[in-house]
Parts: sequence; C-alpha cells; structure tokens
Amino acid sequence: MKFLLSCNLLALLALSALAAETPSPTPQATPAMETHPSGAPKEQLATELKGGSVLRVNSTNQSYDFFRPWSKKAPFNRRGLGAVIDGGEVLVTAELVWDSNFIELEKPETGERSSAKVAVIDYETNLALLKPTSQDFLKDLQPLDTDTQVRVGDHLSVVQLEANGTPVSTEALLTSAEVGHYVLDDYSYLLFKMSCPLQYRDNSFTLPIVQSRHLISMLLRYDPRSQTIEAISTPVIQHFLKEAEHQPYQGFPSFGLSFSPTRDPQFRHYEKLSDSEGGIYVDDVEPNAPAAQADIQTGDILLSIAGKAIDPDGDYDDELYGRLSITHLITTLSYSGQKVPVTLLRHGERKEVDVSLFNRPPQDYAIDPYMIGRPPRYLILGGLVFEELSRQYLREWGPAWQKEAPQRFVYFDHYQADLFPKPRKIVFLSQILPNNDTIGYPQLNYMAVERVNGQPIYRLEDLAKAIEKPINGFHKIEFDLDPKVIYLDAAQVEQNAAQLQKTYSLPGLRRF
Repeated sequence: MKFLLSCNLLALLALSALAAETPSPTPQATPAMETHPSGAPKEQLATELKGGSVLRVNSTNQSYDFFRPWSKKAPFNRRGLGAVIDGGEVLVTAELVWDSNFIELEKPETGERSSAKVAVIDYETNLALLKPTSQDFLKDLQPLDTDTQVRVGDHLSVVQLEANGTPVSTEALLTSAEVGHYVLDDYSYLLFKMSCPLQYRDNSFTLPIVQSRHLISMLLRYDPRSQTIEAISTPVIQHFLKEAEHQPYQGFPSFGLSFSPTRDPQFRHYEKLSDSEGGIYVDDVEPNAPAAQADIQTGDILLSIAGKAIDPDGDYDDELYGRLSITHLITTLSYSGQKVPVTLLRHGERKEVDVSLFNRPPQDYAIDPYMIGRPPRYLILGGLVFEELSRQYLREWGPAWQKEAPQRFVYFDHYQADLFPKPRKIVFLSQILPNNDTIGYPQLNYMAVERVNGQPIYRLEDLAKAIEKPINGFHKIEFDLDPKVIYLDAAQVEQNAAQLQKTYSLPGLRRF
C-alpha cells in the first residue's frame, strides 16, 4: 500500500459528472428534498442565506499544451458557487479556477459583479480562496462560519441557486468519512461521503454544503446513478484556511513513505511483535522527504505517530470519525513545520524519533506530479524540441495515460524515487520540427537526453549551457535509445534559428 505522495497510481483519475468541462449532476426524476436539517421548509434556508453567503463564480480557464509547450489550448468556461467566509474572501474548489485567465464574482440577488483574483490555491487539496478586485464588493455580505464539526449520521444541506438567484437546498445524509483520493494522483485526504438526490441546476461545478449557517464541506464529485456525493471534508477546509493565514503558504505536509500491513502472524513473530501491538512495515522511503530526514528506514515498523497507536492495517482511532488511515493524522491534523513523535521498531529494538513535517513541492521531484498554472519548460535547437518530463505531459494521453503514454516514461514516473534519487529532471526529445537542420533524421521522439557536447544533462539549464560549446563546430547529442548519437551543424542551426521560429510561429526558442 502506498502512503501519502507514494499512493497507488491506479487510483481515481477521471472526474465525475460534476468535474467535466461543463460539470453538473444529471437531472433526476426524484425532486430535491423539501426540508433542511432542522426540519424547516426549504424557504427557511433561502432566508438564512440571504445577504450573500453564496456567490456565483464564473471562470475562464486556459491550460498549457504540453505537446506544443510554446502554446496554450483553447479557453473554456467553468461556472460554480463560492462560499463567502470571514476575511473578505470566497472559498471555491481549485479545479474551478486553476489555469484561469479571468474570474468573475456575481451576487445572485442583485446581479452585481466584480472580477476576482486567486489569493491562495492548493491543488493537492483542491481548495482556493478568491479575493474580489473591488474592495467593497463583499462588505455587505454575511460570511458563513467555518469553525464547526460534524459526525457521520448528520443531516446537511447542499446549496444550489435557481436561475433567479434564490438559494435552494437538497438534504444530504453524511454516511461515512474515510481517506480517499481528491483530484490529483497520489494525494489522499479525508473525504465525506453522503447520500443525496441532487437535481441539475446551473453553476454546479462547485457547491457548498452547509448546516444552518456553518460551512461544512465543498462538493467534489457526484454520482447521479447511486445519488452519492464525495466532498472535501471539514478538517481539510479548516486546515487550509488556517494555513492560508500565513505567508508564504506552506501547504499540507506528508511523510513520504510507503508501507504494508503486518497481519501475517509468522511475520509478526519474526519481528517480535506482540499480539496486542499493531504496527506497519515500511516498504520504501522517499529521498529527502520528512521520513528520510528523520532517519526512518525501509524495514522499520511504525508503532505510533503523535501518540496514536497504529493498528496492523495502518489505521488509528480518531476521536470524531473512528478508524481512519494515519494519512489523515499526518496530512490534515498536523501542520508543516511541526515536529511529530514516532515510535518504531528496528531489528527488534524500539526507537523514538521526531519527524519535522513539510510539504514537498512538485518542483522537487525528478518528474513533477503536477504542473498546474506553470508553463512547461522547453528548448528548441535546430528543430529538436526538448522538454522536462512531468506527469502533466503524460496526462496529455487522456484518462488512460498509464496505458497510452510512452511506457518507458510511465515506468520512470512510477519508480522515480528509486531510479532518480538525486535531485534532477528528465530532459527528453519530445518531437522534431522538420527543417533544413534535421534533413536525414527520422521522426524521433520520447528519448531521454544523456549528454550534449560531452556534458551530462540533468535539466534544461544544463542543455542551454552545453550548446554554448560545440565540438569541432557540431552539437553532439547523446540519447538513451537508438540512434544513440545525432549531430547538428552549430553554425547552420544558429543561422536558421530566426527562419525556424517564423516558419512554426514560435514565440521563442526556449522557456525555462
């Protein structure tokens, strides 16, 4: 079982009906519930939310094209609802506004509008705070309270808006709380699962879920067939809002290890574990991650974290939600910069270590797990297009990218901690733009660059520096696959650069 940033890559990748380009629940024959948790009629919730607790959010998004790294894809629109909170900000899902060119807030009752900017965004937990550019836009609105907790079995209300701006609630029953995937691969946090007969309405990409005037969660996915909701949980939202108060924003921490259960009695006997003890076996530790820096090693057995005993399956007893994965204990109940005590067993000997938690940004990995809001880096030399490998590039092959993308690169991505333990990037040839400099070369692609002009290449900056010193007037480029070496006439490449840029309408021949 993978833990934290080393999760199983075969987990949920596709978005549900509410996470498509025009996401919204499929219309149902069953009408929306007519009451909210207190048993009062639907109209009472409309009264409670009058004053602007919920706003329409319209976002124009345009993502980068990793197959053509010098350009962007066509823009598209997403529409959802945002919850007004203390501090003059609006809480939405990150999906609604990532890669945004323009964001607009609209008061549903009056139609008054204001542009907005992203104040804080966390792609891993799928949360974002928006700040209107007009300072007075939210001053007469009543924010929702975010300082509350709920339990399994509570009745909640999913808020939507009628076309005329009237708030409408649909009752949802909180059926379970468990750690599961949000949107990005490898990132798991506490999920709320609810039963709810949600009807189609406009602006349904992001929907707040409330209890009276308390913001409980934000809708993440909706399955219209089973009428079930998966939502971002209250503890995750509270952690995000607390962390957002600090600058710079440090993100949610992780341990950076994978583990296996210890249910096998022979294994437990070998490791000298008593029947009353739990514990999990550490399979692997990511280089430079918090666990590695605390000297947690492969083969260790973790017995407790932050004073919480770990059972043989990797769960602990949570005060609110019962048995939960220790992922929740680390990622959400703990904060970056905090030291967490860990009790472990190593070769039969008990040890106590303190793990200093931090969030490892995607740029620190050999292959970035995501590159949202950041343009792809590239360098074009004589028509050869070089990029740095990222998960975002692999995802260009669609939801089945693990089968459809170049399998060598999928392998690199899955085992990057073992294959590339030292800080580096994977520079590769993504394609060739045919021109006079590449006559005679076939359509080569998907080959990792090892050396250029005798210099090892660990990132695009190395490539840029290496081409400043041709060998006998030629650029010698060495790959990990056949043809192992190709040559470019350095003077001819330089002479033809302007024409190449004009021919293919390139804004530039490099971007780091």
